[in-house]
Amino acid sequence: MRVRDLPLSAAVIDHFESRGIEELYPPQAAAVEAGVCEGRRLVAAVPTASGKTFVATLAMLTADGPGLYIVPLRALAREKYETFSALPGVSVGISTGDFDERATELGDHDIVVATSEKVDSAIRNGADWIADLACVVVDEVHLVGSEGRGPTLEVTLATLGRRAPGVQIVALSATVANPDELADWLDAGLVQSTWRPVDLRTGVYAAGRVGFDSEASKTPRAAGDDGTERDVSVPGDPADATDATDALVTEAVDDGGQALAFVRSRREAETLAERLAAADLGSSPEVADEIRGLDGTETGRRLADCVEGGVAFHHAGLRSAHRVAVERAFRDRELKAICATPTLAAGVNVPARRVVVRDQKRYTGSGMEWLPTLEVHQMCGRAGRPHLDPYGEAVLVGDETTRDELWERYVEAGPERVDSKLADPNALRTHVLSVVASDFAASREGVLDVLDATFFAHGTPTSELGGVVDTAIADLVEMGMIVDEDGLAATDLGAQVSRQYVTPETGARVVDGLRTATGMATVTGLTALEIVCDTPDMQDTYLGNRERADMYQFAQDHADEFTTRMGETEDFEGWLTAVKTARVLYEWTEGASAEDLVERFRIGPGDLESRIERAEWLLGAADAIASVVDADATVPFRERRARL
Repeated sequence: MRVRDLPLSAAVIDHFESRGIEELYPPQAAAVEAGVCEGRRLVAAVPTASGKTFVATLAMLTADGPGLYIVPLRALAREKYETFSALPGVSVGISTGDFDERATELGDHDIVVATSEKVDSAIRNGADWIADLACVVVDEVHLVGSEGRGPTLEVTLATLGRRAPGVQIVALSATVANPDELADWLDAGLVQSTWRPVDLRTGVYAAGRVGFDSEASKTPRAAGDDGTERDVSVPGDPADATDATDALVTEAVDDGGQALAFVRSRREAETLAERLAAADLGSSPEVADEIRGLDGTETGRRLADCVEGGVAFHHAGLRSAHRVAVERAFRDRELKAICATPTLAAGVNVPARRVVVRDQKRYTGSGMEWLPTLEVHQMCGRAGRPHLDPYGEAVLVGDETTRDELWERYVEAGPERVDSKLADPNALRTHVLSVVASDFAASREGVLDVLDATFFAHGTPTSELGGVVDTAIADLVEMGMIVDEDGLAATDLGAQVSRQYVTPETGARVVDGLRTATGMATVTGLTALEIVCDTPDMQDTYLGNRERADMYQFAQDHADEFTTRMGETEDFEGWLTAVKTARVLYEWTEGASAEDLVERFRIGPGDLESRIERAEWLLGAADAIASVVDADATVPFRERRARL
């Protein structure tokens, strides 16, 4: 099937053909045959780089009205915004938190790109443009099974159907075990394929040799058979995972390719990048100069030094500007390798000839655990650059004792099922409050009716759903967020909490802080920051053993300014971590430099950036909540927010 045969404008067809897109990939052709250009709902479960974005573009350009493209990550939103903005005659808006247009302006665009949280917030606040949508594309829909953002995505899709009746939903997914259930939930057709534009060879390294799979059998071939088992020259200890990773990356680069190496932690990503940069793999002085100009932090300097040698590291501790520069330089082939934590595999387009997964376990708080198969498959799926590589290679680094287990767990095994996480009590309270506060429901039965459209309800008996909803309603009544008398209604507090897009637990913590502050003699900017930093909506900040004593002393010295007494909290470690975050932000608002804070408190510049952004949101929310709370305290939320 040719692009010229599709119901697109001549200008759009010329746009695609000028980029070498003339023939549709098999999964794309299957989507067209399934009616994606005719307004039909569709779930496309296909591998990375198999043309899912093109399917989404077709749906939105042929829809009878505006389109919405929902993404899980801001970085992915930025990438898709740039992609759609290049389409001739198409107006594109974006709403992610990094950059937001007013709701009225978003409604003027042909396509809006937004995170699921931003869409959920728009629905809660009654944004008019939602009702006008004709097509909604959901990227990475398998993330409805994730602990964090999964419930929000799930409820967003359930309520979108009420705000925009008849809307076409096109859901894009990685290859998962139960795509048919996702399609059934969304009342959609299913296109399922394992086709890739570049063949992927997946293998396991052990003792100086990599055994690759056979596409036909997914079993290792004998040595010498079509090159699917080969020796690797390791200048070091072949049994050492880092030496092996070094050799596997270097081999790919020497062969004219690029490589991604995945490790478990930030520190190890940086250490491996420095090691590879010293091996003279390449040079990118212009990119290094760009990164040096972004800030003067030690992390930024280390990154620039690595990039000077053609290698970068990538993790959440980097500023967003650092990550953008690294991703762009890698796509432009100015970098030879990236050493990353698994966050890089979560959707951003950075393909490489070879992917090396050095670490297949990570620390979860209760010990080392195997990574999910789907997560490793997402990493491996980055291997193979269309139009550049004859094939892609993904190598799991193991040893003689783990080779067979790695093979069974990640090469032979299929990905896990996608299951709803909406039953989590915190998530359910949040979304039950949203349903009531947004006037979607005014009774228990009404709440159940709305939630009946969720993936959770799709596979859950009605009695079980009713039980967890009753518990959530009782909790919200106790928190003072809703009243359950002649039906359900949000209180002023509950409505404000939902409108500010914070969890009920965060709202309750702010209320407790305000009431405690009423009896305090000393209420300062540090008080305001302690309240919002000690909430579930603020990200944790690492508290090292070496700084614990110092932070304890700081907490004692400022005890009169805190709404939590040191001996009264059940989670002292968690509270002390919140005190650290509050202290960092307080010093920032008092004029401390990013370079100084990053060095003294052993945080990444990206950590500081994200905490500042979250604190700005939470301080604004706390100020709004204070306006509806019966408390005499005046906590300077607004003043401290202005100083951020």
